[in-house]
This record gives sequence, structure tokens and C-alpha cells, in this order.
Amino acid sequence: MVQQYLLASDFDQTLSFNDSGVVLAELIGITNFHDRVKGLSQINLVQQGAELSYLILHDPEFRRVRQEHLVETGKRIRLKHNVGLFAKALENLADGYKFSFYVISAAPQEIIQSALEGIVPPENIFGTRFHYAQNGEVGAIIRASAGWGKITVLEEIRATLGISHDHIIYMGDGSSDLPVMMHVNSYDGLTIAVSEAEFITRVAKRTVLSDNTMSVLIPVMEDVLRWDSASIRRFFASQGLMLREWGKSRTDQLLIQESAEPVSVETQAVPTESLQTPAVTL
Repeated sequence: MVQQYLLASDFDQTLSFNDSGVVLAELIGITNFHDRVKGLSQINLVQQGAELSYLILHDPEFRRVRQEHLVETGKRIRLKHNVGLFAKALENLADGYKFSFYVISAAPQEIIQSALEGIVPPENIFGTRFHYAQNGEVGAIIRASAGWGKITVLEEIRATLGISHDHIIYMGDGSSDLPVMMHVNSYDGLTIAVSEAEFITRVAKRTVLSDNTMSVLIPVMEDVLRWDSASIRRFFASQGLMLREWGKSRTDQLLIQESAEPVSVETQAVPTESLQTPAVTL
């Protein structure tokens, strides 16, 4: 019997080196994109991850964005190394397993589809969808796949595929990925952080730091397929890749200070140990 898994991924900074908003702003001649996003974050007006969509709909300068700008932005996005090989490897990763690869992101859907053209089928990409007015302007947001909205999309895909919750794998890098990661964790799925930011590594079950998308396969091979390191190295070699550096680390972060009065070892309570998620650096 084939075991089926849903592997869902964020886009910006997870599959790419770029932020879609930065590239789009540069394309249309706007230089202070980060300041505008920071302003929205400070007033908590927009769900994290959906700032670009809000600016396109409401900011006077971003109002000149047209669909063709989004498509061109996607073509300018710099993808992480071997995204195409990663998607292809998932198709026949191991006998008895099937991995369905989807992208769920708050970035405009046209940008993601353009950037991943020929790599991920358009129907497997769920980004923010716009309704366009007759003059080409964005007239409304149909759906924004940001924050908690990602959970809704993920659950719709899961139900369509008929996959149990514990067969979900989600990877992401930012604060907008936290709600969906906590959701996946609560059902014993696998969550993978591709950023060293503490706020996400403390939530994700695994952390992988690399500029090569193929690195994300390692937690899948270890935690799902139960492969040992020799088997993993052989697989990478079969793809024309070599794991030159594979460092696993576990870090204890402590703050120790002098106590007012010494406590005897016999009477001192032993606290539950808190350990950071193991990280793999490639």
C-alpha cells in the first residue's frame, strides 16, 4: 500500500532568495518598500505576510501595478539552488511513498506561478488572488493565503487528496508560517524551518540551513523514510550532488545568575530540560 504525503512550502525566502515585494517595488520604481511594510506591521492592520497585497490594493504608488508587472516580477525572482531537482526528486523519492508538492504563500499567485513555471504545476500553487478591474487595476483581493489563511488552504488540499493530518509536511521561514506550523505540529505532522530565526526554530520540529532546496529532503528522509546517513549520501550522489558539510547541532541557551541563598543539591528541584530543535547545516 502506498503511503501518501502532502508536502507544502512557503515561497518567499523558502524557495527563493528574494522577497516578492522588494522585486516588484524595484520593477515599478518604488524604493522604500520595507518602510511601508514596517509601518503596516507596527499598527497591526494587516495579517503578517499579506502586506504586499494590501499595498497593491490601497497604496497610491502601488495602485499602478498590473498583472503583467506581477508576471515579470516572477521572472526576476532568484530561486534557491535546485528547486527543480527537488520537485522532480519528490516524484519518485522512495518505493511505497508518494509526495504531493504544493506551494502556499501570501505572495501574489501570478508571481509564484511565473517564478516556478515548468517546475510546479499552476494548479499546485496557492498565492494571493486578485480581481482586476476593466482598466487593469487590482480591484479586490479574492483570497490571501497568509497566516491563518494558510491553514484553510492546507486543509482544503489535504481533504482533496484524502491525506491524514500526520502525513503533512510543511516548510517555511517566517512569522507568517507560525500558525500553520503550530497547526501541523498539533496533528503530529512534520514542520521544517529553513531560517535560523529563533521564533520559528523553536516551533519547527526540524531546522535546515542551506541555500540548496535539496537539503530539505534530509528531514523527510530521516523522519519519514527512516533512512540512515549512508543511504542519504548515496541518494544525493545519485542526483549528482555531494554532501560536503553536514553539521548537526543542538544548542542549550541559558542565563545563569547568582542566587540570593545557596540551595542544597538534595532539596533542589530538577526542572524539565528545554532543548532547541536540532538544526542541520549544509
